[in-house]
Amino acid sequence: MSQSYGPNPGDRDAMIGVLRGAVERGVTFFDTAEVYGPYVNEELVGEALAPLRDQVVIATKFGWRIEDGKSVGLDSRPEQIKRVADASLRRLRTDAIDLFYQHRVDPNVPIEDVAGAVGELVQAGKVRHFGLSEAAAATIRRAHKLHPVTAVQSEYSLWTRDPEPEVLPTCAELGIGFVPFSPLGKGFLTGSVTPGTEFTNGDIRATIPRFAADNRAANQALVEHITVLGRAKDATPGQVALAWLLAQQPWIVPIPGTRRLARIEENTAATQLPLSADELADLNELAARVGVHGNRYNDQHMGLVDR
Repeated sequence: MSQSYGPNPGDRDAMIGVLRGAVERGVTFFDTAEVYGPYVNEELVGEALAPLRDQVVIATKFGWRIEDGKSVGLDSRPEQIKRVADASLRRLRTDAIDLFYQHRVDPNVPIEDVAGAVGELVQAGKVRHFGLSEAAAATIRRAHKLHPVTAVQSEYSLWTRDPEPEVLPTCAELGIGFVPFSPLGKGFLTGSVTPGTEFTNGDIRATIPRFAADNRAANQALVEHITVLGRAKDATPGQVALAWLLAQQPWIVPIPGTRRLARIEENTAATQLPLSADELADLNELAARVGVHGNRYNDQHMGLVDR
């Protein structure tokens, strides 16, 4: 609603209506960050959910240095974390942040210092739970030793399987929840992005190798299979992709984003779409055989992912 997918919606009241409508439809977990905008998404979420605060869980994130309305680098120094927490609390109109993620691992700040700072915020009652985003298994373990990590957020979907070898087993071992972002492949797995799609100005997908026209064409086979399976089950491709994620582990909670209430209704219906063991195996086999063409980020953004 506030960045990444072309021109942001101009009707703030409409977006507040979408957020409140999501709660009415059973959505209880909302994910934002100071850097979304920056700042304006936290303000939007705060205004929309203030009357419903006791019904929802709100996650936000720290970890950037923001100057003149733009993120200019990583900054997870303890004093910065505490400043961000206070500012986020004001924007979110709440007394406590339910889940406070480090948005990206800062190579210049030991993760133990980060965990310690969030732990102090927990003791102060400003934060309830500590999370990490795009963190490697070794980093998760180090942080968890100092302060319990409640959730790890990373990109994960049928076409982004990076967390499977190490991060997901670590979460299972330590009892940490996992939150896949871009569970619909930034829209690709819904079938709404085709080789002929032209992205609008400001759409982050125009900068992502995976969304280059030739890669989109090569990646269509996976979407076509999902579409066929969806038709057989009276479901959309996006519902199949989300149902696949939900079937992986009970402690996996995907966070599909949207600007439209109809999409929220479609996405939440995926919780009622059972996939058989054979269907899941078929999807996994196809994804492994077809593979994915193009990196999920450009080189600049991949440099921000903890390895």
